[in-house]
Amino acid sequence: MIAAMLAAAAVSAACDLEKPSGEAGCTRAAVDALPMNAIQAIGTHNSYKMAIAPNELAMIRAANPKEADGIDYSHPPLREQLDAGARQLEIDMVYDPDTGLYAAPLGFKMAGKNAVPYDFAPLRQPGLKVLHEPSVDYRSVCPLFAGCLKDIAEWSKAHPDHVPLLVIMNLKEGGISIPGATKAPLFDAKAMNAIDAEIRAAFPEAALITPDKVQGKRATLREAVAAGGWPTLEAARGKVMFALDCPPEQVARYREGRKVLEGRVAFVNTDESSPAAGYITLNEPQEQAARIAAAVKAGLIVRTRADADTREARANDTTRQTAAFASGAQYVSTDYMRPDVRFGPYVAKLPGGGKARLSPLRAAD
Repeated sequence: MIAAMLAAAAVSAACDLEKPSGEAGCTRAAVDALPMNAIQAIGTHNSYKMAIAPNELAMIRAANPKEADGIDYSHPPLREQLDAGARQLEIDMVYDPDTGLYAAPLGFKMAGKNAVPYDFAPLRQPGLKVLHEPSVDYRSVCPLFAGCLKDIAEWSKAHPDHVPLLVIMNLKEGGISIPGATKAPLFDAKAMNAIDAEIRAAFPEAALITPDKVQGKRATLREAVAAGGWPTLEAARGKVMFALDCPPEQVARYREGRKVLEGRVAFVNTDESSPAAGYITLNEPQEQAARIAAAVKAGLIVRTRADADTREARANDTTRQTAAFASGAQYVSTDYMRPDVRFGPYVAKLPGGGKARLSPLRAAD
């Protein structure tokens, strides 16, 4: 812990941790000595999401204008986001035990002959599927989880000096309550195991940052991160960390009676007091500022959000974004790494530029 604090003290707050300049306070040696939880980087929310077809969005708007506004955003392919500087991605998944459950969504059928074409072939293949909502918000830049993982793995391998990528996973169950809507089944034990299996099929063990590796010989993950168990930035470069951003009942199913997360690939969003605490989602940087700061100081990796539901973009309001970056959370996600010209100039960028910087809390210490 003392060594990590000294390393942070040697690094300039304005240093781009992915490409150190070599100047005083920004050398590769000083930067690489940092623990990986000392960084701050920007990422994207619902990174896979394509725009809803205009006529299908119009149907949603007629029924619920607020809901339509909230889901009226999209992202380019994952590789383009990573090229643009995203170092955190978010993937929503649904379980498809019998294959093909999501290949005929209600919104597409309701659009009839005016439906905007979409390739449903991947949704007829085996494997976990990636989409926002099965019936009305189903378009994805990578409909198969395996496809998303392939894109991330290939990009990562081609950029071995990148700071650690965080891939957040949301597990979608159920669906909207209207006749003809598709309901996503629960992620049971088989589905939870499939998540790990698909990740391990895409990434070699050496490319992953897992709970077991961080916990090491400590009794719990919580104890390990409090004691400075995260790898150095040098050891974490070119690697990927996965985290389930799930409610307690899903976390319990993923842990499946484990003392911590033995053998699992992903960290879990869990209370700071849990033996499995290593990662936490705290999406409200203003209301939860004190909790974010406390979690970071306790050694956890935190994700928060710069904007939500298109509100900030429509108002060009950077208040939440400023609070998010100031919070010290290691990963700050946005829907606007580039502006949506329909709404105005709103954009979220890492203060000072670059791909990653020293966390403001570390700089303050």
